[in-house]
Amino acid sequence: MFQHILIVCTGNICRSPVAAALLQCQLPRLTVTSAGLGALVGQPVDAQARQLAEADGLDVDVHQARQLETGMLAEADLVLVMTDGQRQALAKRWPEARGKTLLLGKWLSQEQATDIPDPYRKSPEVFKHVHRLLQEATRLWADRL
Repeated sequence: MFQHILIVCTGNICRSPVAAALLQCQLPRLTVTSAGLGALVGQPVDAQARQLAEADGLDVDVHQARQLETGMLAEADLVLVMTDGQRQALAKRWPEARGKTLLLGKWLSQEQATDIPDPYRKSPEVFKHVHRLLQEATRLWADRL
């Protein structure tokens, strides 16, 4: 049984903190945290991502980006990443986490798992698209957990 889910993206300011907040709301009995492979340590959630999260009733004000570390992976029962490239990079550096690392977008398509692109420094439309992907992906994971 999964108790602790870790969601990973690159900077830990756009995708993973919002996805963690979405999944935590859907699965309050679990612990859901986030981190970044190249985190902008100490930074808050990006303003555009925060606006969309707050429109969903999520509170991401206390978030501060943090760098992914070995201990975080050891504590997690499941690690969800945004892209296959992130999954490969994580497995290369931490091979012991390979078996519990999956794509957040695993269930978004019947044909194959879907990468969730990085909206950082992109248009509001890209942020909205990514936010919709995060909403759907976390809902699909919540249904399976």
